[in-house]
Amino acid sequence: MRRWLSIVGIGEDGVDGLSSVARGLIADAEVVFGGKRHLELAGALIRGAAQPWPSPFDEAVQQVVAQRGRSVCVLASGDPFFYGVGTLLARHVDPAEMLVVPAPSSFSLAAARLGWSLPETTLVSLHGRSLDLIRPHLQPGARVLALTPDGAGPGALAALLTEAGFGASRLTVLEALGGPREKVRTTRAAGFDLADISALNIVALEVDAASGARVLARAAGLPDVLFEHDGQITKREIRAVTLSSLAPTRRELLWDIGAGAGSVAIEWLLADTSMRAIAIEQNVERAARIRRNAAAFGVPGLEIIEGDAPAALDGLPPPDAIFVGGGAARPGLLDVAVAALKSGGRLVVNAVTLETETVLTARHLTDGGELIRIALTRADAVGGKTGWRPAMPVTQWVWIKS
Repeated sequence: MRRWLSIVGIGEDGVDGLSSVARGLIADAEVVFGGKRHLELAGALIRGAAQPWPSPFDEAVQQVVAQRGRSVCVLASGDPFFYGVGTLLARHVDPAEMLVVPAPSSFSLAAARLGWSLPETTLVSLHGRSLDLIRPHLQPGARVLALTPDGAGPGALAALLTEAGFGASRLTVLEALGGPREKVRTTRAAGFDLADISALNIVALEVDAASGARVLARAAGLPDVLFEHDGQITKREIRAVTLSSLAPTRRELLWDIGAGAGSVAIEWLLADTSMRAIAIEQNVERAARIRRNAAAFGVPGLEIIEGDAPAALDGLPPPDAIFVGGGAARPGLLDVAVAALKSGGRLVVNAVTLETETVLTARHLTDGGELIRIALTRADAVGGKTGWRPAMPVTQWVWIKS
């Protein structure tokens, strides 16, 4: 198959930083696609038609694919497959039809300037995405490289860090790396005072957590106090067992039915950046609370459906796992959940009332699975002394669809 499409990475040094192969691909192309900046950087080489990306960008891939059969070159920033257009095009064009010549990514250039090891550094793109995505990566002593959306991005990031208790963190702003306008400046999050920052920037974070900083532990069962809730929340110990039963693996989708504060769906998403989750909650105030919690935990991609199950489940994409934290005794709900699950999917249902426990016991007898009782006892004040105070036991039914 003829390689009609070339994708060339270009840096701020323009044509001077291109290999002879990359220069030839640009010069020989009948059509050259790219952002306005990319087309200007490569302007001296372009002999074909220069085609700026459309706005909105959604139509870009269709425009490129429509040129199949001609010699086409796409210009990209740095490495086209590192948060770049190459990944998007590869979903629509066979790799056998493409020739890709990458340049160093801004992350690689930043690591080179700082002397940081990339495998030991967390890399995050905030370009066109919520700044809240940085929150799970704010671990004491961590090094993070964050690509920001514009010149205001570093200041907004510094404000977020300060509000979350990481104001002492060292921030290095690296601008227009690899070109004549390159600039590197360092400050602290709490005293951020940099101005006139280039829109092309990356921020290097050396995370310093103050006492009481909002650090998100890497294990399931985060403290209840981190969540905004009205008491309708799966408690941390029960949540840890529940996440273990749900057994999340990469790229899976969870339905959290009767989500309450959204704690189970949020921790599901924190397990891996590839995870997806839909929280179904009938109470409008709780749905709004879930949305705020999702932002505070750095998982703003949590989808929230306001409505009653099972009716609210109609039309949702099939899940790999379902958690029912409330309403399992509703007529037809578990039948709908069982039917919706993919083969090999997990259904986990928690019950605290006798009525729901009766339903789970009956399903266990007819459908099998695993039925367990979780009982917790906490030390608490009893008069002037300390005694054990039992919490309400939780019955959990775990079923795997064959």
